[in-house]
Amino acid sequence: MSTPQDIAPTLWQEQDRVRAVQKRTVRVLSAAQIVGGVGVGVSVSVGPLLAESVARSETYAGLARTATTAGAALVGIPLALLAQRRGRRTSLGAGWLVAAAGGGLLIASAVIRSIPLLIVGMLLFGVGSATNQQSRYAAADLAAPHRRAHALSIVLWSTTIGSVIGPNLADPGAAVASALHLPRLAGAFVLATVCTAAASALLWGLMRPDPLTLSGRYQDADAPGDEDTGLPAAQDETGGQKKDRQNGTVRAGLRHLRHTPQAAFAFVTVVVAHTVMAAVMTMTPVDMSEHGHGLTVVGVTISGHLLGMYAFSPLVGRLSDRIGHMPTIVAGQAVFLVSAALSGMGHGSVGMMMAGLFLLGLGWSFSLVAGSAMLSETTPLALLPGVQGTTDTTMNVVAAVGAGLAGPLMGWAGFGALNAVAAVLVLPVLAFWAALVRAR
Repeated sequence: MSTPQDIAPTLWQEQDRVRAVQKRTVRVLSAAQIVGGVGVGVSVSVGPLLAESVARSETYAGLARTATTAGAALVGIPLALLAQRRGRRTSLGAGWLVAAAGGGLLIASAVIRSIPLLIVGMLLFGVGSATNQQSRYAAADLAAPHRRAHALSIVLWSTTIGSVIGPNLADPGAAVASALHLPRLAGAFVLATVCTAAASALLWGLMRPDPLTLSGRYQDADAPGDEDTGLPAAQDETGGQKKDRQNGTVRAGLRHLRHTPQAAFAFVTVVVAHTVMAAVMTMTPVDMSEHGHGLTVVGVTISGHLLGMYAFSPLVGRLSDRIGHMPTIVAGQAVFLVSAALSGMGHGSVGMMMAGLFLLGLGWSFSLVAGSAMLSETTPLALLPGVQGTTDTTMNVVAAVGAGLAGPLMGWAGFGALNAVAAVLVLPVLAFWAALVRAR
């Protein structure tokens, strides 16, 4: 049996054992994404209703979404640092387990009508969203450089199933609640709790060996340079990456982003894409409603948006691996600009709004898949989880702020102006790209 020392530094991902573990890892991650994603999907549709029911106030419906988003933002970096120290299996398994605990608290809050339990439960359940997002990075740990984006995109695609099924569990949940003699809306969170706990069990039980840990073993055995990325490999025990892997800090990750333009470009791409998507998507149903479109039309439009976000991600991943991450990112910005033009000038046209929102999701897919793969490719393993966690936390926080500001902006200047601002937000990414091209 071959050992890491016997393998050429640039070819270790192609070894039979590594490829077998990689395939198994992607399958397990995808299964966990499907099951756990169903649970996360429940919070989108039923969470606000449960909050309103428990608190007997519409105000708390918005608070439920805010608490869930805050929970995802707060744990992004801690989950990443846990992965850095204990591996992806521990980090992701623990993340889904915390979400399951949050689901249990939400059930209890419905039974005893406790607002504090509701808020804490929503915060903890938001950990599931962060875990869902960070799972895509685990798919890239063992992937060969020319397959990294595709591997990542397969796990991202798996989210599609949960995002479709989860929001539709209100009625099945009501049947479960009736059988268990629980409040009607609590039943959906019984199902959500079971799903998130099952996702945790899948990862704890089946994701062996751990992809990040195994990647570290091979890279520690590499020669001092990595020909694929140009990044330094593991150094000795006295001051290199082995030590950083145990004691890596967010500060070290931020320093890496400041001094590595390609990594900074990927970081900016992911953050801007998520912000543009969240701001426009949040206000599209409101604008359509103001133009007299019914809930059915709005629902179909949002479904088309989700289709653009997730359904084509494997094709986007293959494209990114084939033509390069940076060209794919630039293509994504062009898609964003076309989306903003269609949505902004739609003036209530259902066809233009549907096309615009579909392209909004597709631009997000181009940017997130290629940006995430590029971030993994341009960051040393010792700093990788921390940089990834910082990226996801930043994108969630900035997107939440963007979505919050979108309402007042649209109320003041209209939906067309909101899309114009979204188009302007894309320009720094293109300017950054142009600067990188000139620097070559």
